[in-house]
Amino acid sequence: MTHPLRDPRFRLLFLGRTVSAVGDAVVPAALALAVLRATGSTTDLAVVLAAAMIPRLVLLPLGGVAADRFEARRVAILADVTRCLAQLVVGVELLGGAPSLASLAVASAVGGTAAAFALPTSAPLVAGTVAPERRQRANALLGTTANASRLVGPALAGALIWAAGPGWAFVLDAGSFAVSAALLAVIRVRPVARPERRSVGADLRHGWREVISRDWFWSSLLAHGVWNGAAAVLTTLGPAVAVDRLGGEGVWVLFLQAGAVGMLVGSLLAGRTRPRRPVLLANLGLASYAAPLVLLAVAAPAPIVIAAYGVALAALGYLNPIWETVVQSQFPSHVLARVTSYDWLVSLAAMPVGYALAPLTAEHWGAPAPLAAAGALVLAACAGTALVPGVRRLAWPVPTAPEQPSGDPLPAGGDRGRPVTRRRAAGATRTGTGPS
Repeated sequence: MTHPLRDPRFRLLFLGRTVSAVGDAVVPAALALAVLRATGSTTDLAVVLAAAMIPRLVLLPLGGVAADRFEARRVAILADVTRCLAQLVVGVELLGGAPSLASLAVASAVGGTAAAFALPTSAPLVAGTVAPERRQRANALLGTTANASRLVGPALAGALIWAAGPGWAFVLDAGSFAVSAALLAVIRVRPVARPERRSVGADLRHGWREVISRDWFWSSLLAHGVWNGAAAVLTTLGPAVAVDRLGGEGVWVLFLQAGAVGMLVGSLLAGRTRPRRPVLLANLGLASYAAPLVLLAVAAPAPIVIAAYGVALAALGYLNPIWETVVQSQFPSHVLARVTSYDWLVSLAAMPVGYALAPLTAEHWGAPAPLAAAGALVLAACAGTALVPGVRRLAWPVPTAPEQPSGDPLPAGGDRGRPVTRRRAAGATRTGTGPS
């Protein structure tokens, strides 16, 4: 089978996504340090983070409509250019030495808005540049690159901040978006015949009908949302447990590195296996996230907690490419962006809930209580999808999605799609998608 990187269209997409992933991996550490240097307030940091998160969540469905109505490539280019400018403004502000909280928050909001339109384009771009029998490997390659970037990003950020200050990290990220936009501009994506244009509300409703018409999809989305909410609980309370009860800050650093390595291993494995029941296996793997949550709650020995987290994140790294490949083959091409936007929305919306509830419950009952509760919820939600008939029945290779769903007729001569071959290669975010 021809490797997906032999296709020049996917090669350009892969290169753009790789450069962008490296740039994005540098920003979190730089942003936190920049805000703390400027104001010394963690509350201000929360304001800046919320300024990016809120428009991303609110506008995600509209981003899906835009990517389905217009060419996904054009929407992605516009989003990349917008994010390039937003990050460049932040970088210049920081390099000037006197950044204001307002300007950082506004730039973050602009970047979050652009991200809401960029995220739904990921699946249509892969589906439009890669043949069906190569999509699993292509998604696995993209997942591997993203996870490798998360592994090296903090180190690169530290070197940049130490050598030149946090402003250059944002300039680097701006440059990565510029490169991504330039590469997207020369990619040829297979055209998709679209149904007759209707109101935005009608498009949103139709996308939602596609979601709820497949029990394997909506039940998995609920499980992935619970997973992300639990991840927010762990991210909020885990550092304090590691420092106070497991041995110090070094334990938390090792904990995070084990997770990054696990995700990288999982994404590599996803490109080399062809599970007979892909969604069932992937969701059962996600249930393993209950282990590090419960082990943190009882303050188990640090090596055991670290190992459990590495295994749990390997399951996530494995799920993402598998999930993306299934979604790309199960949904008609002209609704893929809307479906992807709802996927991201459910995954991301649960995280603010976890961030808010974790400190409140820990204040009243201590950190073990919310950690253990989150572990129980993850186990029940992810393993519980095995009770859903569609999850158990969905086989690999997956059949072709119907290209003419009820209630959304295509014009005469519209895209009837290409049949998915019965010889699929092995290979997908919020997170992604799925948990991100």
